[in-house]
Amino acid sequence: MEKNTTTTKKKLKKEAPSVTPDATTNAMEAVVYTQAGKEAGKFALPEDVFGVPWNADLVHQVVQSMMFNDREAIAHTKTRGEVRGGGKKPWQQKGTGRARHGSTRSPIWVGGGVAHGPRNDKNFNRKINKKMKAKALYTILSKKYKHGEILFVDSLSFDAPKAKEAKQTLVTLGGIKGYEKLATKPKNAAFIAVSKKSPALDKSFKNFGNVTVDLLNNINPLIALNFKYLVIENPEVSVKTITGKIN
Repeated sequence: MEKNTTTTKKKLKKEAPSVTPDATTNAMEAVVYTQAGKEAGKFALPEDVFGVPWNADLVHQVVQSMMFNDREAIAHTKTRGEVRGGGKKPWQQKGTGRARHGSTRSPIWVGGGVAHGPRNDKNFNRKINKKMKAKALYTILSKKYKHGEILFVDSLSFDAPKAKEAKQTLVTLGGIKGYEKLATKPKNAAFIAVSKKSPALDKSFKNFGNVTVDLLNNINPLIALNFKYLVIENPEVSVKTITGKIN
C-alpha cells in the first residue's frame, strides 16, 4: 500500500501542468508622486533592473575600481637620481675604516633620495567592463528600491531659480512616509536625477550641500551608493535610460 501511494505521488508530480509566467510578472509597480508630495499613480518597473539579487562581490569590485580611476596621484618623492647634489664621492674607497659610499644622495643618507616612495606618475586606472558596471548599478538600485530609498516623481520644475521653493519641495517630499531624512540629512541626502537639464532647477538646488541635481544618464554605482535617497524625475523616460545602459 505504501509503495502504491509513493508511485501515485510521483505520477501526479510528473503530470502536474507547468505554470506559464504571465507577461506582467516581469515588472513591479512603484508609486509615482507629484512635486506636492501626493500620489500621481503607479508605474511598472522592470524586474531585471529593480529586482536583481544582491551581489556584494560584484559591487565591491566595480566601486573599488571606479574609486581607483578617480584617484589623483599627488604624493611624489625624489629618487637618488633626482635629488640635487651628491656628485662627489664623500671619501675614498679604502683606508678610512668607514663603510664605502659613492654619493651622499643614497637613500640610506639623511637628505638623500627615497627608495620605493610614492610617485605622481603612477597609473591607478583599472578596466571596468560595461556590462559589469551596468549590472552593479542595477544591483544597487534593486537594494535601494527594496529598502525604500528610491522616490519617483512625475516632474520637478520651477518657473525661476528659487532656493526657498527648492527647500519647500524637499520638506514636502520628506513628508512622504519613509523619506523623512530627505530634508534633514546634512550630507549626501539625495541625488535628484532628471531626464533633461533645467537651469532653474539646477540653480535652485545649487546652494544645498546635501543635494545634487544631474542627468540620470550620468548616474553610476559610486553615485548611487554615496547618496541616501535617489529621486528619479519623469520615470517613464528615466527608466528607459537606465535599462539602455546594458545594451
